[in-house]
Amino acid sequence: MLAEAFGGWFANSLALLADAGHMLTDVAALTLTLAAIWFAARPATPKKTFGYYRLEILAAFVNGIALVLISLWIIYEAVERWNAPPAVKGFELTVIAVGGLVVNIICAWLLHGGHEHDLNLRGAWLHVVGDALGSVAAIVAGALILSFGWLWADAAVSVLISLIIIFGAWNLIKESVNVLLEGTPAHINLTAVEDAIRQTANVRDVHDLHVWTITSGMEALSVHIVHEEAISPKLLLQNVKTKLHDEFGIDHLTIQMETSEEESEHAHPCFSGANCFDSDLRVKAEVSRN
Repeated sequence: MLAEAFGGWFANSLALLADAGHMLTDVAALTLTLAAIWFAARPATPKKTFGYYRLEILAAFVNGIALVLISLWIIYEAVERWNAPPAVKGFELTVIAVGGLVVNIICAWLLHGGHEHDLNLRGAWLHVVGDALGSVAAIVAGALILSFGWLWADAAVSVLISLIIIFGAWNLIKESVNVLLEGTPAHINLTAVEDAIRQTANVRDVHDLHVWTITSGMEALSVHIVHEEAISPKLLLQNVKTKLHDEFGIDHLTIQMETSEEESEHAHPCFSGANCFDSDLRVKAEVSRN
């Protein structure tokens, strides 16, 4: 970061300065990533029954926002330079950018193992990949300036790389928000999960099915299962758990076993003269004594 900041000032290159600014956010982002991993490893407490797993998702969300903001700043600076391209030292720009590319490739390789399954590490990996692409863009700009004297290339490649970074960051933000809102994980089909449970022997009905993500790679499920009265609930529970593990990789389960009679008792919890709220139908109903 310091090398590119000095090189950008010395060569008067926006591409290098932008990449150095991007690396500044990376220092903060990687620090945030490490802190989140450290906190997530702490045990659960009575006040934090799931522990601190969600800190990893919050770190991924913050990283995504930082990437977008930095990219927008780069685009703004590039537009300013497009109208009046300043003199840029192409050779110095190229040499420093090559050094930055080598470092970023090493960092991306180190982070590559866990970025596909961990949103927090993916945020860090995206930062490093963005830096690597920024270095490539700077190299291209330097080559164009040296070969053809195209000073505008410095600003043009900065815009291009910023758009690529924004695209990756936007996907990271969307996934993070979906986890924070406890949405259904993108790789799990809720209808398929329900069908799999219904197709288990002695299952009569399924309701109140929810699947969400606690943190990257850790999905949770809660459901009410109405079963035949003759079947052992313990045996049926084991069959459902095995099926959900084998077909969907879901192991953190909360399953309420019910018979048809129990379901009917819980279907109308309102008492005489009371207002009740049906969480499934989302309607309020006035219940009279009749």
